[in-house]
Amino acid sequence: MVQKVYDVKGMTCDHCVQAVSSELNGLPGVENVQVDLPSGKVTVTSEQPLDAAAVAAAVDEAGYELAGGGGR
Repeated sequence: MVQKVYDVKGMTCDHCVQAVSSELNGLPGVENVQVDLPSGKVTVTSEQPLDAAAVAAAVDEAGYELAGGGGR
C-alpha cells in the first residue's frame, strides 16, 4: 500500500470534503481517502502510486485545485 498526502485549495465545508473524496475514490486502485478540512490535507491510500495528473484531474473535477500541483 502507498499513502500520499496532497494539499487541496478551496475546500470550506463538508460538501467540499464529500466532492473531493468521491472523485478520488473513483480512481483505480484507491483504497481510502481521508480529508482534514481545516488544513486542506487529503491523504490517499492506494494499491500502488497514483499518476499525479490523474489525481489533479480528479480534484479539478470536484471543483478544487491541488496546491503546488502534487503531493508528498
